[in-house]
Amino acid sequence: MHLKHSTAVVALAIQSTVAHIARSIPKHETCKKTTVAILGGGMAGVTAAQALSNNSMTDFIIIEYNDRVGGRATQTNFGKKKDGSPYVVEVGANWIQGLGNPGGPQNPVWLLSQKYGLKNKYSNYSSILTYNETGYTDYSAMIEEYGAAWDKASAKAGRMLADNIQDETARAGLSLAGWNPKHSDMRRQAVEWWSWDWESAQTPEDSSLIFGAAGDNVTFNQFSDANNLVVDPRGYRYIIEEESKTFLKPNDPRLLLKTQITNVTYSDDGVTIYNSDGSCISAAYAICTFSLGVLQNKAVSFKPQLPEWKRAAISKFNMGTYTKLFMQFNETFWPTDTEYFLYASPTKRGYYPVWQSLSKTGFLPDSNIIFATVIQDESYRVEQQTDEQTKKEMMGVLREMFPNVTIPEPTGFMYPRWTKKPWAYGSYSCWPIGTTLEMHQNLRANAGRLWFAGEATSAEYYGFLHGAWFEGMEAGSHIAALLKGECAHIFKGTYCGTRPHYETLHGTSPLEHYSVLNGWAASSFYSSSDK
Repeated sequence: MHLKHSTAVVALAIQSTVAHIARSIPKHETCKKTTVAILGGGMAGVTAAQALSNNSMTDFIIIEYNDRVGGRATQTNFGKKKDGSPYVVEVGANWIQGLGNPGGPQNPVWLLSQKYGLKNKYSNYSSILTYNETGYTDYSAMIEEYGAAWDKASAKAGRMLADNIQDETARAGLSLAGWNPKHSDMRRQAVEWWSWDWESAQTPEDSSLIFGAAGDNVTFNQFSDANNLVVDPRGYRYIIEEESKTFLKPNDPRLLLKTQITNVTYSDDGVTIYNSDGSCISAAYAICTFSLGVLQNKAVSFKPQLPEWKRAAISKFNMGTYTKLFMQFNETFWPTDTEYFLYASPTKRGYYPVWQSLSKTGFLPDSNIIFATVIQDESYRVEQQTDEQTKKEMMGVLREMFPNVTIPEPTGFMYPRWTKKPWAYGSYSCWPIGTTLEMHQNLRANAGRLWFAGEATSAEYYGFLHGAWFEGMEAGSHIAALLKGECAHIFKGTYCGTRPHYETLHGTSPLEHYSVLNGWAASSFYSSSDK
């Protein structure tokens, strides 16, 4: 385990590092030279560049796969208005989650939305009707039943975190709190999907109770419990695009769009980035903001290969897939005063369970647009289907939900295939059971001059767009301090030197406890000298 050195020792190390930065940039005569290369132009990449700029560090280059900044905050044209022009819908990040309290902490994404006048609307989760295969069936009381159990489980998770108690699955926490629906209880299964899977992008069986509760509480208790849906025709990423313009000029050579990175060569002296077009960039430092999915799919090679502790961390965390499926009709045949509709399939948990109307006042009124959401295994399944196959399944669900309505064929239909996007390979990160804060620190720790940032590297806000903001700001500010030979003062903390990592991660049970007394009979096969 790498421990923090004293400030004095670290300061000397920083001074030594700064002294040879100019000569440590890799010597590739054909490569473009820069001090900091930022790999990816999503929220974390743009914010990292902004942090550098705020610290008077202007020698950086952002390398972005797409033809625009914004990353997984992206939209597309869909359907038609009465005048023939398209609507705009978000296929990636869609909500501003946890806004801010007057006089209290403010979510930075909420502040950006206010700064740039981003149109958004409060999502009212109590505006919900419940259905099964027979049509409307009121089981909304079960939502309150789940909520009462979750309050108990969440409180327990907080105590477990404070007391360093071994983690458990969200399923175990919920069960011990009184919520454990039978597999055949499809109404409660649908309620659980609405209450857990829909936010976490994975099941309670796959989720950490401690960090699932912490991730929820830190955002919604620190900022606010509101979720606002972005419905701006300029798209959610508009705030990222506009913020980038505060330090980038039009056609700024420091922003390389439509550039695919193929290899990153790094050391304690510098980083060289190689691109598919044959170009390369040599930098003193690099900040990698690739999604966890890109790292897990080895879409970019690293030379040397990333250290084992880093590769293990990348493998241990989950990349969730969250798929919104949009339909437009020539009429709104569903209740116009309701925002959400929850469907309990009679045979399959998570089968098109949540539907959301965009046709309500304040969203996209009179658009006749509704969208369903699926995650993980169902996302993977529908990604392998044709649009026609998926549309047929969804129409079957709608006809079960509204049996007394003649439902026309949709005039518009679309959904993204996130796991097939080579710059994403999924939607956002998830914290599984059996992973600790130290394991997560290895995910965000630097390897030589190669640093990492993004929503996945945020322990407090993983999976959230504001997590990417915080991590980009931290990485950019931290490297700026290194370049100045200073300690970094970020978010009420002081950081000297590089980020710590843990070479060895230990289990929660010491070796002497692996005995017959604890049900580990195999210990009898080893002598004390073998241990």
